[in-house]
Amino acid sequence: MNVMTNPDAITVDPITLQVIRGSFETIAEEMGHVLYRMSFSSIIRESQDLGAGLFDVNFNTLCESESTPMHIGSIPGYLRGIAETLEDDTWYEGDVVVHNHPYFGSSHTPDLAIVVPVFYQGRLVGFAGNTAHHVDIGAATPGLIIDVPDVYAEGMLFAGTKLYRKGEPNNAMWNYIRRNSRAAQQLVADIEAQIASARLGAKRFVELLDKYGEATVFGAANQLMDYAERMTRQRISEIPDGDYTAEGWLDDDGRNRDRQLKVKVTVRVRGDEVEVDLTGSADQTPTAYNVPFEGSTKVAAYAGFRKLLLDAATSDVRVPSNEGSFRPIRVTAPLGSIFNPRAPASAEARFTQCNRMIDLIIRALAPVMPEKVIAGSSASISFAAYSGVRPSGEYWVFLEVNEGAYGGRPRSDGPDSIDNLMANTRNNPLEDLAMHIPMICDRYELRDDQPPGAGEFRGGIGVVKAQRVLTTAFITHESERHTDAPWGIFGGRDGTVGRCTITNPNRPGDLREMPSKFSGLAVEANDVMTYYSPNGGGYGDPLNRPPVKVLEDVLDGFCTVADAREVYGVILDIDAETVDMAATEKRRAAMQKAS
Repeated sequence: MNVMTNPDAITVDPITLQVIRGSFETIAEEMGHVLYRMSFSSIIRESQDLGAGLFDVNFNTLCESESTPMHIGSIPGYLRGIAETLEDDTWYEGDVVVHNHPYFGSSHTPDLAIVVPVFYQGRLVGFAGNTAHHVDIGAATPGLIIDVPDVYAEGMLFAGTKLYRKGEPNNAMWNYIRRNSRAAQQLVADIEAQIASARLGAKRFVELLDKYGEATVFGAANQLMDYAERMTRQRISEIPDGDYTAEGWLDDDGRNRDRQLKVKVTVRVRGDEVEVDLTGSADQTPTAYNVPFEGSTKVAAYAGFRKLLLDAATSDVRVPSNEGSFRPIRVTAPLGSIFNPRAPASAEARFTQCNRMIDLIIRALAPVMPEKVIAGSSASISFAAYSGVRPSGEYWVFLEVNEGAYGGRPRSDGPDSIDNLMANTRNNPLEDLAMHIPMICDRYELRDDQPPGAGEFRGGIGVVKAQRVLTTAFITHESERHTDAPWGIFGGRDGTVGRCTITNPNRPGDLREMPSKFSGLAVEANDVMTYYSPNGGGYGDPLNRPPVKVLEDVLDGFCTVADAREVYGVILDIDAETVDMAATEKRRAAMQKAS
């Protein structure tokens, strides 16, 4: 087998370059579309917790679907891990590999990668691959895990494992998968959807090579990566050189409730390169509350800087998602820390730490990027696993991602009730839930028990969702920020911490305040878990907020009349639903003088 590592690429003219760029992006989007349309579990089919793309033989990302940001940039780590572990050290046409080992490059164990090689004229020229979060891979608790001792309790570990070899299925491995998941039918069907997606990507890659020629396609790929790198470096060079630091605290590790975990981020800017240094963050935990370094810690940094520097909504030009944008960014985390654990520490529950890391990158750079940053976001994915056993003896397992809120922004309020920072998964339709799972949603709306962070631009409002189980069940919940509120900035007020409760309408007055994360909690029929996501922090002085916007928030129930007066200096005639402008100007002048 011959491997082309350095094709005789050529310089491609601008028009052809843009056509090939569009082709790459369309292939990645088509791969993602096929994956979620063919999948059976709601976490992929509805929430679209996935990523897909094409890669060269050096594992450079040529394109990836515009899906969950934590999947963008993660697959090269998988490919490097596969290179270390591939069962016979050789790729053949027709091979299909599954991989999810967190100490060989994966993001975390539930994110299975499916990779197929791309051969052209008998030579390996690249890979088509995807990742998706699976509903259950046979871990110690259904769906999700937190309080487990090591990586072996996380479920099935695959490292360079061939599901197909030269086009022939590995039936023993397929049988192993079927017999080691509580939701085997969904798991197998979702893996088959991933295989279809990856094979389609490989087919489209070959069609592109046939149409334009190998030298032209790889020449364009190299130019597009160089362009993304050049644009990223240009944006980094606009940041003043220096070391910028921010710190925050995570609630606990899911077992030791009285022990907060420090997260410290130092951003070092030197010319057109940047380093994210996590030295000073907490040591690795004895639970699954650790972060795989290659597949998640590094990727979170990439996602953070793409948000800050290459936002499609605020940039003059759109920069493609490829390897070039990762090259100027270096990530450091001491071995044995929460962001770079030593094997065999468990590292499944890595969502919220990555979110907080991005949140602190933004906070660290706020003094030198005031027009680019936002205030503190919820930065806390709420990931819940509900499960139980049907009368037939079969498990049902449901994974749900709950929304959070962004912080206030330089020119507008923080978006309400939306996935944020490292993710953009979609919510699961309540009708779909009721059709397939013995659960009912009792409440799903914007949070109104506590206000968002006040500011010239207020923080986003989080979600409140109450899910009731209809049978005895188990719940595992991964969340954060019950103790450390999203931060306000430039005079804005802090937001509101999260909250989680368990109640039951048959037990009036019985309300259990739950920690932000818990594992395998046994609940009874009609028990209700209610989650309140954190509200975002405010941006800018509340006294500069237009009074009419304060009135609107009061009328919507997101600000009280008292807070309008005491925080915003706005005097309202609530019966007439109007602002007393004269009294407001007088009140604000007095507040500014007092400060």
